[in-house]
Amino acid sequence: MEISPVVRPVRYDHPDAVKLDELVQQEYVLRYGDPDITPLDPAMFEPPHGIYLLAYEDGRPLATGGWRRQDANDEGYSDGDAEIKRMFVTAEARGRGLARRILAALEDDARAAGRTRMVLETGTKQPEALELYASSGYRPVPKFGHYREYEDSRCFAKPL
Repeated sequence: MEISPVVRPVRYDHPDAVKLDELVQQEYVLRYGDPDITPLDPAMFEPPHGIYLLAYEDGRPLATGGWRRQDANDEGYSDGDAEIKRMFVTAEARGRGLARRILAALEDDARAAGRTRMVLETGTKQPEALELYASSGYRPVPKFGHYREYEDSRCFAKPL
Protein backbone atom coordinates (compact mmCIF):
# COMPACT_ATOMS: atom_id res chain seq x y z
CA MET A 1 0.00 0.00 0.00
CA GLU A 2 1.45 3.36 -1.05
CA ILE A 3 1.43 6.10 1.57
CA SER A 4 0.28 9.48 0.27
CA PRO A 5 2.72 12.32 0.96
CA VAL A 6 1.88 14.55 3.92
CA VAL A 7 2.30 18.32 3.55
CA ARG A 8 3.19 20.16 6.75
CA PRO A 9 4.63 23.52 7.80
CA VAL A 10 8.25 23.77 8.94
CA ARG A 11 10.65 26.60 9.59
CA TYR A 12 12.65 27.77 6.57
CA ASP A 13 15.82 26.83 8.45
CA HIS A 14 14.60 23.32 9.40
CA PRO A 15 17.27 20.75 8.39
CA ASP A 16 14.97 19.14 5.79
CA ALA A 17 14.14 22.56 4.31
CA VAL A 18 17.86 23.36 4.14
CA LYS A 19 18.49 20.02 2.40
CA LEU A 20 15.87 20.70 -0.28
CA ASP A 21 17.04 24.30 -0.64
CA GLU A 22 20.52 22.96 -1.45
CA LEU A 23 18.98 20.71 -4.12
CA VAL A 24 16.98 23.54 -5.69
CA GLN A 25 20.09 25.73 -5.72
CA GLN A 26 21.94 22.97 -7.60
CA GLU A 27 19.06 22.94 -10.10
CA TYR A 28 19.37 26.70 -10.59
CA VAL A 29 23.11 26.36 -11.19
CA LEU A 30 22.49 23.64 -13.80
CA ARG A 31 19.86 25.69 -15.60
CA TYR A 32 21.16 29.25 -15.21
CA GLY A 33 24.80 28.92 -14.20
CA ASP A 34 24.28 30.55 -10.78
CA PRO A 35 22.26 29.96 -7.60
CA ASP A 36 19.33 32.19 -6.63
CA ILE A 37 20.77 35.07 -4.63
CA THR A 38 17.46 36.55 -3.46
CA PRO A 39 17.95 37.44 0.21
CA LEU A 40 15.74 35.18 2.34
CA ASP A 41 15.44 34.95 6.11
CA PRO A 42 13.52 32.31 8.12
CA ALA A 43 11.48 35.07 9.80
CA MET A 44 9.96 35.97 6.40
CA PHE A 45 8.08 32.66 6.41
CA GLU A 46 6.74 32.84 9.97
CA PRO A 47 2.93 33.07 10.26
CA PRO A 48 1.08 35.31 9.77
CA HIS A 49 3.64 36.85 7.39
CA GLY A 50 4.20 33.64 5.44
CA ILE A 51 4.57 29.89 5.69
CA TYR A 52 7.02 27.27 4.53
CA LEU A 53 5.76 23.81 3.59
CA LEU A 54 7.43 20.44 3.03
CA ALA A 55 5.84 17.29 1.60
CA TYR A 56 7.01 14.10 3.29
CA GLU A 57 6.61 10.46 2.40
CA ASP A 58 7.96 7.73 4.68
CA GLY A 59 9.93 10.40 6.53
CA ARG A 60 11.66 11.67 3.38
CA PRO A 61 11.24 15.31 2.31
CA LEU A 62 10.10 15.34 -1.34
CA ALA A 63 8.83 18.83 -2.12
CA THR A 64 8.90 22.34 -0.75
CA GLY A 65 7.41 25.78 -1.20
CA GLY A 66 6.70 28.90 0.78
CA TRP A 67 5.15 32.33 0.63
CA ARG A 68 6.24 35.56 2.24
CA ARG A 69 4.40 38.85 2.74
CA GLN A 70 5.17 41.70 0.37
CA ASP A 71 3.76 45.19 0.21
CA ALA A 72 4.33 48.14 -2.10
CA ASN A 73 8.03 48.95 -2.36
CA ASP A 74 10.72 50.04 -4.81
CA GLU A 75 11.08 46.48 -6.20
CA GLY A 76 7.63 46.60 -7.81
CA TYR A 77 5.49 44.71 -5.29
CA SER A 78 1.97 45.86 -4.40
CA ASP A 79 0.15 46.06 -1.09
CA GLY A 80 -1.41 42.70 -0.27
CA ASP A 81 1.07 40.57 -2.22
CA ALA A 82 2.13 37.09 -1.09
CA GLU A 83 5.27 36.00 -2.92
CA ILE A 84 5.93 32.33 -3.65
CA LYS A 85 9.49 31.18 -3.02
CA ARG A 86 11.44 27.92 -3.33
CA MET A 87 8.86 25.75 -5.06
CA PHE A 88 10.72 22.50 -5.71
CA VAL A 89 10.05 18.78 -6.12
CA THR A 90 12.84 16.22 -5.93
CA ALA A 91 13.56 14.31 -9.13
CA GLU A 92 12.22 11.06 -7.66
CA ALA A 93 8.85 12.63 -6.81
CA ARG A 94 8.11 14.64 -9.95
CA GLY A 95 4.94 14.01 -11.91
CA ARG A 96 2.88 13.10 -8.82
CA GLY A 97 1.11 16.43 -8.33
CA LEU A 98 3.10 17.53 -5.28
CA ALA A 99 3.90 20.99 -6.62
CA ARG A 100 0.21 21.55 -7.38
CA ARG A 101 -0.75 20.42 -3.84
CA ILE A 102 1.80 22.73 -2.24
CA LEU A 103 0.78 25.63 -4.48
CA ALA A 104 -2.89 25.22 -3.50
CA ALA A 105 -1.98 25.05 0.19
CA LEU A 106 0.14 28.20 -0.12
CA GLU A 107 -2.70 30.05 -1.84
CA ASP A 108 -5.18 28.97 0.85
CA ASP A 109 -2.83 30.03 3.64
CA ALA A 110 -2.05 33.42 2.07
CA ARG A 111 -5.75 34.07 1.50
CA ALA A 112 -6.51 33.19 5.14
CA ALA A 113 -3.75 35.61 6.20
CA GLY A 114 -5.52 38.43 4.34
CA ARG A 115 -3.24 38.60 1.31
CA THR A 116 -5.03 39.59 -1.91
CA ARG A 117 -2.60 38.56 -4.67
CA MET A 118 -0.16 35.69 -5.08
CA VAL A 119 2.96 36.64 -7.07
CA LEU A 120 6.03 34.78 -8.22
CA GLU A 121 9.14 35.06 -10.34
CA THR A 122 10.56 32.20 -12.36
CA GLY A 123 12.76 31.87 -15.39
CA THR A 124 12.52 30.83 -19.00
CA LYS A 125 14.71 27.77 -18.34
CA GLN A 126 12.08 26.29 -16.02
CA PRO A 127 9.35 25.16 -18.45
CA GLU A 128 7.77 22.89 -15.81
CA ALA A 129 7.23 25.87 -13.52
CA LEU A 130 5.88 28.03 -16.34
CA GLU A 131 3.35 25.31 -17.20
CA LEU A 132 2.33 24.73 -13.58
CA TYR A 133 1.64 28.40 -12.97
CA ALA A 134 -0.16 28.99 -16.28
CA SER A 135 -2.40 25.95 -15.71
CA SER A 136 -3.10 27.18 -12.16
CA GLY A 137 -4.47 30.56 -13.25
CA TYR A 138 -1.35 32.73 -13.01
CA ARG A 139 -0.95 35.46 -15.61
CA PRO A 140 2.10 37.51 -16.68
CA VAL A 141 2.57 40.84 -14.88
CA PRO A 142 5.22 43.58 -15.00
CA LYS A 143 8.48 42.37 -13.50
CA PHE A 144 9.19 42.85 -9.81
CA GLY A 145 11.66 41.66 -7.21
CA HIS A 146 15.35 40.88 -7.18
CA TYR A 147 15.52 39.58 -10.79
CA ARG A 148 13.28 42.21 -12.43
CA GLU A 149 16.15 43.46 -14.62
CA TYR A 150 17.07 39.98 -15.95
CA GLU A 151 16.00 39.14 -19.51
CA ASP A 152 15.11 35.49 -18.75
CA SER A 153 13.03 36.39 -15.68
CA ARG A 154 9.23 36.05 -15.85
CA CYS A 155 6.77 37.33 -13.26
CA PHE A 156 3.22 36.11 -12.69
CA ALA A 157 0.30 36.88 -10.40
CA LYS A 158 -3.07 35.47 -9.45
CA PRO A 159 -5.79 37.23 -7.44
CA LEU A 160 -6.62 35.51 -4.18
